Amino acid sequence: MTDILWNFASFLIALGILVAVHEFGHFWVARRCGVKVEKFSIGFGKSIWSKTGQDGTEYSLSIIPLGGYVKMLDGRVDDVLPDQKGQAFDTQPLWKRTSIVAAGPVFNFLFAVFAYWLVFLIGVPAVKPVIGQVEPNSIAARAGLGSNMELKSVSGVKTPDWESVNMGLISHIGDNQMTLTVSPINEYGAEEVKTLDLTDWSFDPEVESAMSSLGFKPFTPEVSTRLSSVTSGGAGDAAGLQPEDKLVLANDLVLNDWQQVVDLVQNHPNQVIDLAVERNGETIGLTLVPESRTLSNGRVIGFAGIAPQVAEWPENYRFDLQFGVFESVGKAIEKTGQVIGLTISMLKKLIVGDVGLNNLSGPISIAKGAGTTADYGLVYFLGFLALISVNLGIINLVPLPMLDGGHLMFFAVEAVTRRPVPERVQDMGYRIGGAIIFSLMAVAIFNDFARL
Repeated sequence: MTDILWNFASFLIALGILVAVHEFGHFWVARRCGVKVEKFSIGFGKSIWSKTGQDGTEYSLSIIPLGGYVKMLDGRVDDVLPDQKGQAFDTQPLWKRTSIVAAGPVFNFLFAVFAYWLVFLIGVPAVKPVIGQVEPNSIAARAGLGSNMELKSVSGVKTPDWESVNMGLISHIGDNQMTLTVSPINEYGAEEVKTLDLTDWSFDPEVESAMSSLGFKPFTPEVSTRLSSVTSGGAGDAAGLQPEDKLVLANDLVLNDWQQVVDLVQNHPNQVIDLAVERNGETIGLTLVPESRTLSNGRVIGFAGIAPQVAEWPENYRFDLQFGVFESVGKAIEKTGQVIGLTISMLKKLIVGDVGLNNLSGPISIAKGAGTTADYGLVYFLGFLALISVNLGIINLVPLPMLDGGHLMFFAVEAVTRRPVPERVQDMGYRIGGAIIFSLMAVAIFNDFARL
């Protein structure tokens, strides 16, 4: 229950910030263009707090925190006094109306740059993307990837850490091939380019990572069979397991590494596993019955709520991803550009069917992401805000009526035909666009519940 409340609170904070940024973009440019703004609201529905400023704008917090809006004076929906016609949105030149509508998504992109600038300025601990294991006969193995190779770039895009690698790999979903530049760890001038044939690549992000689906795993320090933590109330706790316990035997199988434990637990949901545990120099017997969890593909796996002790990372694998005040600006712009490119690429692949609708995420998944990153710390939460801000900006530019992109599409037609799109055509567009948007939202929410 505490996790749910934390996720919800983090979600509201994240959404409030991003909506405020988006709507402030519309508000700020509208004011600069001489348009009267009657109301600036974060949220929809009944106001729970409001104040009218000296500029005549009502600033409001509303009860439904799933968006926001800026209400401008508009002769199409308001009775405009003759002396205020010059302040109405609909009487403005086309370039002003376009600027006002486009400002929301633009401010989302600018906020992403600002958030990434803070991330790079504060610095975040990272590890070099070094390959650990490569599965025989996998896509990675056939391309010539091997253990202890450091991934320098994915299709020419530099990858200093695993987050960059993961983004690069995901951007190639639906493609026929990609290239990876690799070199032995800490060896310069020995880089090689490996080409991966992706024609047979099958990737389900709900079941596995992009790396494991290609047949390789990141290098990790040695993971022992000694426990570091046991979740209170979980299956491991019910079995009597304690931190510092060393798992020795499971169903008469000698346990030499943690992966054996993972496989055994996952393959025995709601089934008895007889354990031999070393505790304080003595060996004791315990009975573990893993809880069951259902994945999005219908597979049922076991879950025990236990975690192993992990050795320290080698010093030459660790570094702080941190830059100076001015260098961080360039890095932030570059990172934002990469995220924009990835988002557009994934959106295109969703439209053409290279990416399934089951990959759509809704508010529950976003809330989980907000809670998890907030739990890790400020710098991770800022990175999450930047990512969602870019996605919000891109989605709002999709040329569907009801979105900013739909209004911009009507303005583009107006620029060509030299007259506004007829009201009845716009109204029909809003209805069709609304139906598409709400249908996609329904799919995303269904996916969220399927992942629970």
